[in-house]
Amino acid sequence: MADRLDTPKESRRTLLPTIRVKQDAFGRIAEGIARFMGTPRFLVYMTAFCAAWLVWNVWGPEGYQFDSAALGFTALTLMLSLQASYSAPLILLAQNRQTDRDRVSAEQDRQLGERNLADTEYLAREMAALRIALSEVATRDFVRSEMRNLLEELETKDAERDAERDAERDAEREPGRDHDGPARDAAGPGRAGA
Repeated sequence: MADRLDTPKESRRTLLPTIRVKQDAFGRIAEGIARFMGTPRFLVYMTAFCAAWLVWNVWGPEGYQFDSAALGFTALTLMLSLQASYSAPLILLAQNRQTDRDRVSAEQDRQLGERNLADTEYLAREMAALRIALSEVATRDFVRSEMRNLLEELETKDAERDAERDAERDAEREPGRDHDGPARDAAGPGRAGA
């Protein structure tokens, strides 16, 4: 015996060997049987079996009849009860497996929905960021208007520069004018101050 509670007991030897059945393999077999029992073909086979049983035991040779009609077809009732007693657990096992599959499928759908929601939220944030960024980006019309304004400024500056050059050239051509200042009087420097 184990001295401590957290130590498992040693396995006991049994006279009969334990039968280990793979749950998945048995579950697949049970599903196959349950699916077959839910088909019209099974109903036709079961109806044909019961009809043949009844016909044989009512109109068949008396020496070969094995289920008496006088006793209410006891053997047929037992056969149908046996079939029902096996089919009910098989159907329940198949339903349990289907429930497990549905649970896994629902979990996968939930995870996929979460991923889709996260992707949608990410795309919405990216779209909002792009809208904000585009509001700060110069558009084609804005760039054209700025270039027009700059071109007009350059043209006015060029026109002013050309006007200044023309004025300087005109000033050089006039006699009696100095390049640095206004025209001097012919009388001389003394009179300019008076």
